[in-house]
Amino acid sequence: MRFRHQRKEDPEINLTSLIDVVFLLLIFFMVSTTFDKTSQINIQLPEASGKPLEKKKFSLEIDIDVQGRYFVNQQRVKDDRLMTLMRALRLTIGEHKNPQVIISSDKNTPYQAVIRAMDASRQLGLVNLTFATTQIKDKP
Repeated sequence: MRFRHQRKEDPEINLTSLIDVVFLLLIFFMVSTTFDKTSQINIQLPEASGKPLEKKKFSLEIDIDVQGRYFVNQQRVKDDRLMTLMRALRLTIGEHKNPQVIISSDKNTPYQAVIRAMDASRQLGLVNLTFATTQIKDKP
């Protein structure tokens, strides 16, 4: 009597479930990762006492560095002329009505640069101005 030898099949590793698990882990880490708002602009804000102001849904941020260069919502303005700054503000505002304007300037920024930012805002009818500062640290 002859018996047939059953041929053993090579074991297969089913990668489908492994790929699903890796994909779910990837999604989990993408969703749970927090992103910090980092700025390329190096500004040392002046100190002041007071309570932090609540931000509106849409706010217009005008950053001014030590050299008097303007950044509107983190985008560099081509030059420091009033008309150029007004054009950048107008384009950034779009259809938003009376946004909160936050002016952040370095504590060593020329006064003229801050006044120019205020003037450009006023000429566009933006009256809700706020100046960004840091909280005064208690000295020991």
